[in-house]
Amino acid sequence: MNITQKITPHLWFAHEAEEAVAFYTSIFKDSKIGHISHYGEAGHEIHGMEAGTVLTIDFELEGMQFMALNGGPAFRFNEAISLIVNCETQEEVDYYWEKLGEGGDPEAQQCGWLKDKYGLSWQITPVGAVEMLNDPDRTTSERVMEAILKMKKLDMAEIKAAFDGGD
Repeated sequence: MNITQKITPHLWFAHEAEEAVAFYTSIFKDSKIGHISHYGEAGHEIHGMEAGTVLTIDFELEGMQFMALNGGPAFRFNEAISLIVNCETQEEVDYYWEKLGEGGDPEAQQCGWLKDKYGLSWQITPVGAVEMLNDPDRTTSERVMEAILKMKKLDMAEIKAAFDGGD
């Protein structure tokens, strides 16, 4: 896989990079796994990984390149960074919510955010909701925000009802 984008998200996993990449590429239809590098003997006293263990995996989801690293347990994901999945339909929202949330933390779900089983945060976002939140009528955008704040998985019908004034 040739690097074609200027910035590539680099995801640090303790030891589950291969499993996580297989999980993500199974969910996103336009995805592929690229180059896989392995730890050698060099630096074992620093990283502690066995020679032959996967070091990095290049992969692509919906045309966006990522790199996954088996870096050990020193760092974990937190909500300070998340990946947004822009969805055109409620069916897409439902699909990504179910698939990415499988085995994740149900307590971390709010306002379209979820945490997957590896601790990575995702925002499953209907593009229509973003447009409604950006409505120039402040009263309308406030109603939409109030509706969203009550949800875990975003429901476009409820958001649209709030946008229309509850009718």
